[in-house]
Order: sequence, then structure tokens, then C-alpha cells
Amino acid sequence: MRFSILLLTLLTLGCGFPGATTAGGEPAGPPPDLRTRKTGDDWPRFLGPHGTSVSAEKGIVTPWPAKGPHIVWEKEVGVGYGMPSISRGRLFQFDRHKDRARLSCLKAEDGEFLWKWEYPTHYVDQYGYDGGPRCCPVVDDDRVYIYGAEGILACLRVADGKLLWKVDTLADFGVVQNFFGVGSTPVIEKDLLIVQVGGSPKGSEEVAFSRLKGDNSGIVAFDKMTGKVKYRVTDELASYSSPVLATVGGRRWCFVLARGGLVGLEPATGKVDFHFPWRARGVESVNAGNPVVVGDRVFISETYGPGSALLKAKPGADPEVVWSDDKKGLGDKSMQCHWMTPIHHDGYLYGSSGRHTAGSELRCIELATGTVMWSEPGLTRCSLLMVDGHFVCLGEDGVLRLLKVNPKKYEEVSKVVLRDPKETADDAPSLLRYPCWAAPVLSHGLLYVRGEGRLVCLELIPEKK
Repeated sequence: MRFSILLLTLLTLGCGFPGATTAGGEPAGPPPDLRTRKTGDDWPRFLGPHGTSVSAEKGIVTPWPAKGPHIVWEKEVGVGYGMPSISRGRLFQFDRHKDRARLSCLKAEDGEFLWKWEYPTHYVDQYGYDGGPRCCPVVDDDRVYIYGAEGILACLRVADGKLLWKVDTLADFGVVQNFFGVGSTPVIEKDLLIVQVGGSPKGSEEVAFSRLKGDNSGIVAFDKMTGKVKYRVTDELASYSSPVLATVGGRRWCFVLARGGLVGLEPATGKVDFHFPWRARGVESVNAGNPVVVGDRVFISETYGPGSALLKAKPGADPEVVWSDDKKGLGDKSMQCHWMTPIHHDGYLYGSSGRHTAGSELRCIELATGTVMWSEPGLTRCSLLMVDGHFVCLGEDGVLRLLKVNPKKYEEVSKVVLRDPKETADDAPSLLRYPCWAAPVLSHGLLYVRGEGRLVCLELIPEKK
């Protein structure tokens, strides 16, 4: 049975085998900064500098012109569901071209090609979705890390795409393909690359997924410089949610909403503090949105059954349940996020609630109680980026909106369907074709959005002269 699950937004990652090709012969070592725009921030990881889909940049134009923000450049991309990462003037896009998975490095400001790195891939989605990457590249100084849909984990040199190390997680950990392949973007914690792997014992390829067991590799930490395993913990299977790092009560934590529930652990050592079961009973259900950490509270949400819960984390103990949707009726749940990670601001959470396109609503709820403040239908499933007191809202249908951050009501400022600037007709085809399932990216005033087969760069914040 084909069900509409995110599978994706867990955005774009890659991997590889053969050597890289370069356009300009960029030297090895710390890469020079290629930017000309002098203000703003890099976006080097999934959901931005802090993994929250919140930007600290200021100066957006509001309202937008009738045709939307100025289109700086747009480019065809391969298949996949993820967004690029941006660091030091470089944009890293991972996608698939026929039977090759490709990491491309472009100049972020104009889309100029710098280098690419490819490897053969034979991934086939069990539910008929495309075979491209679901995860986002992770940039750390002079290295970029990618994680392909088929499970290849690799580290490349930013300057020229040289392969530094790679790990075939399927082969090394006995991973059995989980619905839509790999879709959980890794995170960097000091010298560690923390990855949701979700391996199983040898011979599990013949076991039905509903009876699949883990093999102490639900979460694996690798030495980010060498790819060597530093620790492996839990028998959890992998989800499409990415690990979230936070400091709670003066201690570092890593929260992972795995297939079966939330795992809280100490990232430096892998010591597990708790496992909180949280998933729907049906086999065809997944966890995809990231946990949201506010102080010592952790918000989790899914769309197939239990909905949302707010937990209070405690070292070495089960979390305290502040409130939970689990016992509520279907129509009474506070929020049921499919793939979107909600955004927290001033005690309220904003997120897309609903499993299917037609029934989804953009919601604002009170974090402390789960009380629904407002709910706006008709936007399709959507993603948010918060900047300068506003949300950039991208619907899966390609409609781009600018909203005021307002816990009292839904407040739309602008709405636009982006058209090819070379076309003059009002009904020219949209540049963003369904499915637009990846969250927008903002870096140094430039907004990046994608739909099927196309990446578009817009000037959201004009550069001051």
C-alpha cells in the first residue's frame, strides 16, 4: 500500500567512490571564502546553523513584489528530496543523475560549477518514490559529509572534492532497507559524526520488516576525521528524523527520535539516559520530524498515531511527561507533524500538522500545554523558515508565502507562484513543481528553494551598498 510519508525531507546527503573532477584546480587545505556578500550567515547543516530552521539575518523586503523576490539564478538538479548546504560561498547539492549519485559544489551566489563527485547507485524505493538522496550535506570546516539513500557515508574535502574516507553502512551494520532508504542527516559533535544507522543481525534480509530486530547499531558515532567507529548504541531501527544536539542543565545531550521512540544520550560517550517509546502501531508508519529542545523540555511529533508529546529530560532517568496527545482522539491532538520540524518562538510552536496534502493545516500551539492557538487549512503540507519576525512558508505545491510570526492569528503578508522570468504570460509554468518537500535555506541574504528537478535562488534580503 502506497502511503504518503515524508521519506524525505530529511533532506539531501551523498557519498562516493571515484575521484572528484574540478573546474578550477582549487588547492587543498582550508578553502578560501568565495563570498562577495558581506552580511549574513552560512547554512552548513540540516535546518541551518542551529538545526532549528531559524535565521538571525535581518532586513527582508516586506511585502514582496507581485512576482516575488528577485530571482538571482535557477538551475536544473537531479532527483532527490533534499536541500543544499552552504559554507564560505560554496553550495553543496546532493542528487542523483540516472544511476549516479552526485555531490556538486557550486558558487552559492551565482550557481557557477566548481567540482562534482559521483558514485554508482542502484537504490530502488519500495514505494515508488524517486531514488535520489533524502539527506542534507553537513559541512565542517574543510570537510563535507554525505549520507546516501543506499547507506554510503562519506567524507570529502571541501576545496576539491577529494574522498577522505567512506563507510558502507549497509554492508558493515547489516542495514535492511527501511521503506524510503536512508533519510536521517548526521550531526557533528566535536570530533564525532553521530549517525542514525539502525543495523540488524546477519541474515535479516530474509526477515519481514515488521519482525526486524536491531543489533546495537541504532546510533553510531564515527571519528569525523577517519571514519572509525567510536561507539554504537541501542537496538533501535532508523527513522527519518535527524539527531538533535543540545545543552540541558549544563550537560550535553543528543536526542534521536528513532523508529520506535525518543532516545536521550550523552554524545561524547554514547551513554544512554532513556528510551521513550513513541510511534504508531501500524508497520507503515515512521518518525520524521526532529525533536525540538527548549530548555530542559523536548517536543516530539509524528502523524500516524500518537501525535505529539512534551517531555522533561533528566540525566539517567526516564523523562517526565509534561503533556501528551497519545490518549486524545484523532481530532483533538495538538499537532501531528509529518516530516516538518516545528519552529519554537517565545513559548509557541509553529508547524504543519497532518498526514495528507488535502487535510493538512499550518498550526500554532502553546508549548507548555499543547493548546491550539490557531490552525490554517488549505496550504498543503508545508515547510517553514523563520527570519526577521516572519516565516517563509513553502507549500508542497510550490506556492511561496511570507507570514508574520503571530501566536494570535494566521497573518499572511505575501503569496507568490514563482515563474520563469523569461516567460511573459501570467500562466507560465511554475519554477517550483510538486513535490516541494524540502525546507527553504537562507544564507547571506539569499533564499534557496527547490521543487522537482529545479533549485531556485532568490534575493530575500537586498545587499546594502
